Amino acid sequence: MAFAGLTRQWMAALLGMAMAICAGFAICSMNARDRAAHEPAGLALLGAVLGIGLLGLFLPMGRMASTWQRRRALARLRQRLRTDPGVTLVIDREGTIAAQTQRAREQMGELVGSQAGDLLGRSNADPAAALRDIAQLLLRNRECRVDLAEAGVFLVRRDPEGGQIWTAADPLHLPLPVDPATQVDEFETLPVPLLRLDAAARILRLNDAARQLLGDAQPGQPLSALLDGPGREIGGWVSDICFGRTVGGAEVLHLKGDGGDRFLQVSLTRGEGDSATAVLSDASALKTLEAQFVQSQKMQAIGQLAGGIAHDFNNLLTAITGHCDLLMLRHDKADPDFADLDQISQNANRAAALVRQLLAFSRKQVLKPQIIDLRDTLSDLTHLLNRLVGERVVLTFDHDPSLRMIRADRRQLEQVIMNLVVNARDAMPGGGDIAIRTDNMQLDQATEVGRARLPAGDYVRVEVHDQGCGIPPEELTKIFEPFYTTKRTGEGTGLGLSTAYGIVKQTGGYIFCDSTPGVGSVFSLFFPAHDRSLATEEPEEAPAQPLVTRAEAEATVLLVEDEAPVRAFASRALKLQGYAVLEAASAEDALTLLSDQRLVVDVFVTDVVMPGMDGPAWVRSALRDRPQTRVIFISGYAEDVFAEGHAPVPNSAFLAKPFSLSDLTALVGRQLARELEA
Repeated sequence: MAFAGLTRQWMAALLGMAMAICAGFAICSMNARDRAAHEPAGLALLGAVLGIGLLGLFLPMGRMASTWQRRRALARLRQRLRTDPGVTLVIDREGTIAAQTQRAREQMGELVGSQAGDLLGRSNADPAAALRDIAQLLLRNRECRVDLAEAGVFLVRRDPEGGQIWTAADPLHLPLPVDPATQVDEFETLPVPLLRLDAAARILRLNDAARQLLGDAQPGQPLSALLDGPGREIGGWVSDICFGRTVGGAEVLHLKGDGGDRFLQVSLTRGEGDSATAVLSDASALKTLEAQFVQSQKMQAIGQLAGGIAHDFNNLLTAITGHCDLLMLRHDKADPDFADLDQISQNANRAAALVRQLLAFSRKQVLKPQIIDLRDTLSDLTHLLNRLVGERVVLTFDHDPSLRMIRADRRQLEQVIMNLVVNARDAMPGGGDIAIRTDNMQLDQATEVGRARLPAGDYVRVEVHDQGCGIPPEELTKIFEPFYTTKRTGEGTGLGLSTAYGIVKQTGGYIFCDSTPGVGSVFSLFFPAHDRSLATEEPEEAPAQPLVTRAEAEATVLLVEDEAPVRAFASRALKLQGYAVLEAASAEDALTLLSDQRLVVDVFVTDVVMPGMDGPAWVRSALRDRPQTRVIFISGYAEDVFAEGHAPVPNSAFLAKPFSLSDLTALVGRQLARELEA
């Protein structure tokens, strides 16, 4: 075809030159007068015809030379392809397959002479546009990749002498032909669970590994009968992939049946024809980890919210209880208004107890851990617990004689035990037995308890058994969430178990629940065991030594509090005891007052959280010039400034909000007494 085109161009060029020669003879045969008249135009025409003829002669010769050059290059490529073991194709500039290797011929059939667009049509809706895109990519880059569906992915590069070379990038995708007599069905023997699905999501084929994972799966069975969909119909998802409407993807699906909560990750890819290949893997552990992470995030968010609410609410309660105490100082018990003031005080204390539960759950409270013996703690609680459970419930204790010590806040631990006992009592409205058992437990390796993991180590275990109604499995994972309760409205706040959970976790322990509906529940608490030799007696607090007049003690208190109602109450309470009180609404104001070196201050009473500089920051700054000054921090909840890793403030004490008038004045007296002793 190329030579036929060249021949036609040469014939046209020769015909033009012949016409030019004839025109020259015609001009020469004219007489002198006519030749003189027509000679300029004739010569111009003659030159144009000769130029066109020569151009038409040389252009085909150039094209023929280029064609011969490409043919030599193609011959060299064919020679090189004879020793190429891969799946390689040579595409000429017109998009025609000019050559292929022997392996490409075995795997893909005879393709020489066909168009590359036919191959691209297997994975592209517009093969012509795809072919143009490949050419454009090769102009900017040395190579690019082309997906030919079931034929695999090919690496395309531009040949320096013209054309393109397509080589299979993944030759394993196209296995070598084998003898049918010796062929082994690798689909069945692969250790990876595999399914082949049709466009309707019916199982066409599955291997042994998939049967072990899915159980009773059989060819012809819909996949939706075995797995729950990913938020949409499984059939629609598989159909989109089979027909190329979407690329393959992975989804985590729930496995139906009696195997419990099992999840499978299903990865779909388009297969041969209108089918899809699914690779399965067990994702139950991954799903459990995801659920734990989501639960942890939710509990952390609720804890931060509870801490923020407690901070503001405790400021309000401090102002309420404080001014109520001031009013009660002016009324004796015979006064008719005293009963009303007492009701206000009691209800404020109830609200304060509710806030303390929030703080316990959010792990924002200040703990005073010490080495304690659980047997002594439970023995001291026996009388109170018997009053809590009533006459229809029998409370028994069973202690290990060699029980080891634990490190915990004694009062908070008592709160945990009381919450669990009250919860057990409420689960037995008709009465029953509650047994509290303690023992030592040694774990040589980490142990799975429900969805949690208990690390290896030495523990002291506390178990609270009841014979109540039990907890259904669907509710068991929610019982430690705040405000979650199965009781009727008005019978509980839903903070009892969440408070116990927060205190135990803040102590460094673990709490679990095992329950059987209709049989009862067992709450198990695990605390790291400590040696008895580490036990130290808790120092007894010195009795309060109130200072009646400033003349007797010459005591000055610097009160720093940004909440005006709290500052007003605390100032009046301290002045009633005879202290000289300096007030500041911020840390910056306090430092300005202390810049006067002549001013003598005995005690700093400061809030922890304030706008601008916080309490510990300004106190550390002030103590550089006044190292002997005593400090009392007041706060609605424990802030990060008291977290582990921060240097402790010397000569300091902590008073939690809400506090009463007597709490504040007694602690100031104790701090001053320690100053005098020092």
